[in-house]
Amino acid sequence: MKKLFEESNTLVSPIECFMFNSEKENFPVKSHWHYFLEIIYMIKGRIKVMSDGNVYYLNPNDMIIIHSKSIHSIYSDDTEPPVYAVLKFDINRIRLTTEYSPKMSLIFSAARNFKEASIYMSAKDTEIFDIKYIFENCISEINKKDYGYDMLLNAQLYTLLMKILRYWRSKGFDTTKIKKAHSENESIHSISEYIDIHSAESLKVEELAEKCGMSYSYFAKRFRELYGQSCKNFIEYIRVSKAEDYLIFTDYSLNYISQETGFSDCSHFIKVFKARKGVTPKQFRLNYRIKN
Repeated sequence: MKKLFEESNTLVSPIECFMFNSEKENFPVKSHWHYFLEIIYMIKGRIKVMSDGNVYYLNPNDMIIIHSKSIHSIYSDDTEPPVYAVLKFDINRIRLTTEYSPKMSLIFSAARNFKEASIYMSAKDTEIFDIKYIFENCISEINKKDYGYDMLLNAQLYTLLMKILRYWRSKGFDTTKIKKAHSENESIHSISEYIDIHSAESLKVEELAEKCGMSYSYFAKRFRELYGQSCKNFIEYIRVSKAEDYLIFTDYSLNYISQETGFSDCSHFIKVFKARKGVTPKQFRLNYRIKN
């Protein structure tokens, strides 16, 4: 079973910035997740981005922020082949903070739980914050690799992050109330990758808690704090996301898909899928093929 986790080598390429042309690259982008943070700036066409169960539509000059560990996928929503700029980097390596403010990684991690810190920015907002200029400079520096390009690239990235924070603060996101960085339990963070890899197997929350060396109640509480949902819901979300790819890109039967994605049986698969997507797996597949 293909896992959703996308690996990256941040030691070799701590910052990536490039233009994505759907006519020249693999597209659509299937459901996946990664540890690095990803920012997409729309150039041409229109795309539908699904991130952590929410749907966003991007038109030219719109921007979206894909948080670390967010399960997301990208599809075209227009006849014109989409083109967009992509910026990827490890937020944990950003040290752009002062003595009185939390680490950047902690701010962005906390932002996921605040509606004021929207991951979507409209064309009007990106124009105010001159976002297009930053992406153009980042891509130019990486392509040319002139003397000191890495320093200038970091400067552009820091500028972008601060403009995002200022945008969030203008919407009511109070960064001063976020606690100073504290040591996070690595086991609770790595459990999402374990769930992804083993999603086709039987997964019990009690056993996952034991793997982390925690009681069931404490594990459940910490998981919800870190991921904004229960561990059981997260497991279902991973399985449904993988099932979507099977329904869209293969002709496998529902029985086969249910087995490959970890559901106890086909009826359980249909029940969970419909509860989350509003349609049965069969109807979901039919709707996609009619549209495309």
